[in-house]
Amino acid sequence: MVEEKIKDATKILNLLRSMSGYKPHFEIIGNYRLIDDGVRPEATIMLQANGKEMHEADTGVGPVDALAKVLKKSLKSIFPEIDQVKLIDFSSRIFDPGAGTAAGVEVEILFSNGKDAWRVKAFSENICRASFLALVDGFEYGIYISREKKVEE
Repeated sequence: MVEEKIKDATKILNLLRSMSGYKPHFEIIGNYRLIDDGVRPEATIMLQANGKEMHEADTGVGPVDALAKVLKKSLKSIFPEIDQVKLIDFSSRIFDPGAGTAAGVEVEILFSNGKDAWRVKAFSENICRASFLALVDGFEYGIYISREKKVEE
C-alpha cells in the first residue's frame, strides 16, 4: 500500500525532459568535486538557477552526505522549499559482479518532503557519480512538485 504512494520521479522527470516546454529549475555547471579522506569528505559544486550562479562547499559523514548537503546549501537560497526535502533511504545495486570494482552501479534514493514521497535511480560505473545524479534528480523533483502545487493553488 505504501509503495503505491511513492512516485517514480526518474520516470516523471524523463517524461518532462522529453517535452519541449520543460526547463529544469537549476543547472549544474561543470561537475562536482569530492575530496574524501575517509574521515570528513568535502564536496564542492557550482550551479546556476534563476540567472544566478552559486559556488558552494560542504562536508558530510560520507561522500553521499557531503554531496547532498552541498546541493541543498546551494539551492536553499533560491528554493526555500528544498529545506523540507529529506533523504529517507539509500541503496545501491552492482551490475556485472564479475567485473569487481569496475562494475556498474545503480543507486536508488528515496526522498520525502513530509507530504509526498518519491524515488530516483541513476546508473554509473562510479558509485559517487551515480549518487550525485540521483541526488540532483531527487532535488529537482522536490522543487518541481512544490512549484506545481503553488501553481494549482
